[in-house]
Amino acid sequence: MLRSLYSGISGLRAHQTMLDVTGNNIANVNTAGFKASSTQFQDTLSQMTQGASAPQGETGGSNPAQIGLGVRVAGVSTNFAQGSSQSTGRATDMMISGDGFFVTSKGGQQLFTRAGSMTFDAASQLVSPDGGILQGWTADPTGVVNQGNAIGDITLNPNTMIANATNKVTLDGNLPSDASMPTSLQRIVKVYDGAGTERSLTLTFDKTLTGWDVTGNDDTAAASTVSLRQDPNGVLTPLAALKVGSSNVDIDLSKVSGYASMSSLTVASQNGSAAGKLESFTLGNDGSLIGSFSNGTKQVLAKIALAKFTNPAGLEKAGGSSYVATANSGNVQLGAAGDAGIGTLAGGSLEMSNVDLSQEFTNLIVAQRGFQANARIITTSDEVLQELGNLKR
Repeated sequence: MLRSLYSGISGLRAHQTMLDVTGNNIANVNTAGFKASSTQFQDTLSQMTQGASAPQGETGGSNPAQIGLGVRVAGVSTNFAQGSSQSTGRATDMMISGDGFFVTSKGGQQLFTRAGSMTFDAASQLVSPDGGILQGWTADPTGVVNQGNAIGDITLNPNTMIANATNKVTLDGNLPSDASMPTSLQRIVKVYDGAGTERSLTLTFDKTLTGWDVTGNDDTAAASTVSLRQDPNGVLTPLAALKVGSSNVDIDLSKVSGYASMSSLTVASQNGSAAGKLESFTLGNDGSLIGSFSNGTKQVLAKIALAKFTNPAGLEKAGGSSYVATANSGNVQLGAAGDAGIGTLAGGSLEMSNVDLSQEFTNLIVAQRGFQANARIITTSDEVLQELGNLKR
């Protein structure tokens, strides 16, 4: 049989693969996080009809004579260029700006994806559309995330509650330096313990010859007293730190002044709160999921883990816009948004497909013409064989 016949067949197969790849790219033009692929061709082994010879004496050398035996698909590579951003306004939609991948777990298998369209399931887990559970680190009760721990499922329970114990009370305003003795002022502030239980902390200010004595009491321990020393310029200086109650609530008196003829002492703030229920959450650029509670508290609940690879092109597509690691992708390197080589996260947006339709339609034409040309090789080879068959007639 003619070598050209088989070369044409290999060309048909190769260009059919190119059509398949291009068609898949166009089909996924609106798939979030999709990365386009391209086909690389490579010639096959060539038949040697004459070997090369070196120059000898008065005879020049000759080049090898080889006849190619067709083409084959050398590989299908994935283009991991950044896709465009589409704003969705949904808090659970996330977009990576950079080279990182979301990490999900499905059926015990670790998967990697660029598609950040997540939703909550019945178990309050953040999941991808195909049921992959988003992975990350869960914060401890104080909102601290330890990235040294193993990653796990991210769960944002809507029944999560939090209470903040009061450990600091700040006072502001003025105590009149010309107040007569005995003058006593009292301020009562609500404070909370770690369970959100409210109690009253009473601060009593008594005028002395040198300034004021401050006594704090919240009925959980013996009362504590500290003196404020008055100077001629209206400055009151605490002679010691004032800690009140069994929880040692710190009373900040540094903003209290001692000018004449004015009494404006107020409780500026206290940092505790009663128990509050999770109402919503926001996504930080570092991948932190920050919960907003009904008591006004904001606290980190979890942090999304991102992955990077030495050779992302070596990843294997696993369906559902996900990839799995292979021997040529390199080991997974886990980190968080903002780490070197991973990128940042944006909430309320999705990364769209990076398919370039103008390029894909051009590839369609190239593949079609290549297919037609190789089909013509087969037709011509068939005509030559037919002529050979007619020699016997």
